Amino acid sequence: MSPSFPALIGTARRAVDFALGVNVMLKRRMFDPLRPDRAVRSALDVLKFGPFAGVVMHSARTRPDAGAIVDERGELTFGQLDEQSNALARGLANLGLEPGDVIAVLARDHRGMVLTLLAAGKLGVRSVLMNTGFAKPQFAYVAEREKVKAVLHDSEFLDLMGAIPSEIPRVLTWVDEKDHADPSIPTIESLGADCHTGPLPAPAKPGGLVVLTSGTTGTPKGAPRDRVSPFASAQFIDRVPLPTNGTMLMAAPIFHGTGLSQFTLGLALGNRVVFQQRRFDPEKTLANITAYRANSLVLVPTMLQRMLDLEPEILARYDPSTIEVVFAAGSAIAPDIVIRALDYFNDSLYNLYGSTECAVMTVATPEELRTAPTTAGRAPVGIRIVLLDENRKPITEPNTTGTIFVDNGFAFSGYTDGRTKEIVDGMMSSGDVGHFDDDGLLYIDGRDDDMIVSGGENVFPLEVENLIAGRDDIFEAAVIGVDDREFGKRLRAFVVPGPDSRRDAQEIKDYVKANLARYKVPREVIFLDELPRNATGKLLRKALIEKEIDAS
Repeated sequence: MSPSFPALIGTARRAVDFALGVNVMLKRRMFDPLRPDRAVRSALDVLKFGPFAGVVMHSARTRPDAGAIVDERGELTFGQLDEQSNALARGLANLGLEPGDVIAVLARDHRGMVLTLLAAGKLGVRSVLMNTGFAKPQFAYVAEREKVKAVLHDSEFLDLMGAIPSEIPRVLTWVDEKDHADPSIPTIESLGADCHTGPLPAPAKPGGLVVLTSGTTGTPKGAPRDRVSPFASAQFIDRVPLPTNGTMLMAAPIFHGTGLSQFTLGLALGNRVVFQQRRFDPEKTLANITAYRANSLVLVPTMLQRMLDLEPEILARYDPSTIEVVFAAGSAIAPDIVIRALDYFNDSLYNLYGSTECAVMTVATPEELRTAPTTAGRAPVGIRIVLLDENRKPITEPNTTGTIFVDNGFAFSGYTDGRTKEIVDGMMSSGDVGHFDDDGLLYIDGRDDDMIVSGGENVFPLEVENLIAGRDDIFEAAVIGVDDREFGKRLRAFVVPGPDSRRDAQEIKDYVKANLARYKVPREVIFLDELPRNATGKLLRKALIEKEIDAS
């Protein structure tokens, strides 16, 4: 049977996307056209061992003495990372792990986390990246669901280990004396101490990674990252000019997609990656930018806000002039934070819109954010975005809201529990609704399931939140819908006030009424010291919905 016309169109598109991706990588010097042998070998390593291990193996061959990472214990070169992870992979094999097995990794950003992921890739073991904010029930549930055979973790998480069967082996990735770890528990150093550091044979297939969703509305789902290609990086660098052979400051946790993708890409571009001291500190981040003369900074929006909310005299102490790219992703950025970030970091903010499931969708550049601070930007090479109405028909008119669907060859293939996202004509739903403006820029109006129907009117919280958070006396805001006998749902706003706020609920309501339609005015305004967020900075709306409110 001859292929259908749509299939031929799809094949042609993929060929064009491949060519465009190669061109982007050539322009960014991600491989040397004069040394095609190196490019081919690097591509084969990525296909055999996965992108993370493949990137480090390439650099270990081409510049083994170059600095790769810096953490609290100092610097490791690419050669050291390669050799130490080879030894650790053999140590894990001696522990009984085999290709195809699954390990849980519960660690902060440091060499132990990096060596664990490298060793797992070389052994063909799948790594489930656990959230450092997990409580015991979440950790136990995910470990059982993913059929975890061993756990590699920092000593600070010893208490969580009581939630899983005692026969599951534990290995410590980082040890702090204050945690009083049992000395009989092996460490990654002790496992690899007497093991050979030479190259390992390739596994039958890459072990892969499982990145967990944020779990803001329930138990985190597992999203495998099994689609391996050396050309996936083109989607990032097409619109984000990450520096090469510089210094990247990694503030975002690498157990999540934002940090992991940019960490891998930073190494691929020849950067030395500097980790924070395991926990985010806004002033320490600025100090590290100055001390290391960092060229790029990777973070999530809440980190950016905490930095910019420092007192002016603190901000003035440090020199951000070396920064060429501030890469932010993971959640929406309030418009006032966008402008303040552009001002402080000299128009270097790039905001990525993506998800664990769909991968990259769009990127907003500094120029776009200057003129439209709430835009999500445009799709990079190889990605197509469409809006579909409730009948899943294409929306072609600008400024018309619809559900966002994405065509990205590197999207996930389904959750580890067998479920998947909605698919229409080969395109995957992001779960968000949005619109394009007259210039083709995308805007996110909110989550499809966050929409509040109050008195028959549809309200997306993000618009109200941005308005309230844009006031000079407010740090941030969140809006939810709560049950109401008369209107079905009524709006309740949770507001984190700044030091100059009068904490006047009626004033906030009047402000919204003066700027938005009447039905978008919150019926209640609750002041909080902070909003509940997970370890990657995403707002936990479920916690706000379940929060008991004093009616007095």
